[in-house]
Amino acid sequence: MELVGAAEIRVMLGGISKQRVYVITSHRNFPDPVADLVQGKVWRKSDVAAWIREHRPELAED
Repeated sequence: MELVGAAEIRVMLGGISKQRVYVITSHRNFPDPVADLVQGKVWRKSDVAAWIREHRPELAED
């Protein structure tokens, strides 16, 4: 299982700002994190990729 944090999600979403990634990951339709660590929340990369395919298809990796 690959996990990603906010920094990786920023890259997956085309280099958006820290503030914008916070807004997106806080939205109710974004996948729930699998853990909330001292360093921050982490998500399954596959869950984030699926969300991107559905909500930001122009950024989806083939």
